[in-house]
Amino acid sequence: MATILAHITVKPGSEAAFEAISRDLYAASHAGEEGLIRYEYWRGSEPSTYYTLLAFRDFASFIAHQTSDHHEAASPQLGSVLAGLKLEWLDPVDGAAPLPRTEAQDLSQAADELTRLYAKRFAAQVAPWWATVRS
Repeated sequence: MATILAHITVKPGSEAAFEAISRDLYAASHAGEEGLIRYEYWRGSEPSTYYTLLAFRDFASFIAHQTSDHHEAASPQLGSVLAGLKLEWLDPVDGAAPLPRTEAQDLSQAADELTRLYAKRFAAQVAPWWATVRS
């Protein structure tokens, strides 16, 4: 499983454009991504800040999302409106969240180059301390 909280800052004045891109990505992702569990966009309390919660059945499903035609098509548009992006890997607290644990998955032998590239660029980061509190 792979769960991520994306911390997003958009360029001032680009909020409407970002939200339009977000709606398109949300619709396309929910319409055609088999391993998708959660994919939601949220406005933050600070101006021009947003969050995306992404949860996938496994890391391979997350990479399939990143390499999908609709995500690749949106990348240049996102690049023109984003001022900052930080991906934070999350792990659910057992018994207090409905999602499975975040686990790393080796995709270094994937058939296509884009999958291998994105698997390396967005490698799942399983924090060592999680193992000390997992039941």
